[in-house]
Amino acid sequence: MTTNCVILDIGGVLEYTPDTGWIPRWEQQLEIPPGTVHARMRDVWKAGSVGTIDEKGVREELAKRMGFGTEQVDAFMDDLWAEYLGRPNEELIAYVHGLRGRCRLGILSNSFVGARERETALYGFDELVETVVYSHEVGIEKPDHRSFDAVCDALGVRHEECLFVDDVAVNVEAARVTGMLGHLFEDNAGTISRIEAHLR
Repeated sequence: MTTNCVILDIGGVLEYTPDTGWIPRWEQQLEIPPGTVHARMRDVWKAGSVGTIDEKGVREELAKRMGFGTEQVDAFMDDLWAEYLGRPNEELIAYVHGLRGRCRLGILSNSFVGARERETALYGFDELVETVVYSHEVGIEKPDHRSFDAVCDALGVRHEECLFVDDVAVNVEAARVTGMLGHLFEDNAGTISRIEAHLR
């Protein structure tokens, strides 16, 4: 028996996440060269994306590496989450909500430790789909093929039954290599049309 399945990314698809320029602003305020924050924090950002550090650890490393006090850490992390969470793609979210009962639904997201709690509170993605697979929880990021295995295993579906929607071309291509159908998100109209074609 064939089961149609749709799996979506979050940032850039279900959320609009434009660059807010928060890091350059901090570097300007701190009077440090451009690129300094990423140079000092790159391995922490990576660790946070695959869950090898917790939020407390991120804050501790930020304080140590940037010389921040508690208030600066709070303000910096507020800016990080403001860009990360962006704003909801309300049209697409409403459409996906209407798909419930028509197909299996999942989310596969490259994420950062703390994302589930915040996105659940703001956007209720855990109620929108059957399962949400976050990179910081499974320890694997797209385009690693194992991330697509993880979401298919969680849903109990075959790759060939799934349409994967992402705004990053390399992730879409990686999904196709695993046997999924892939759609590069560019706008809501095109994405909704592609999903409808998949469900037909």
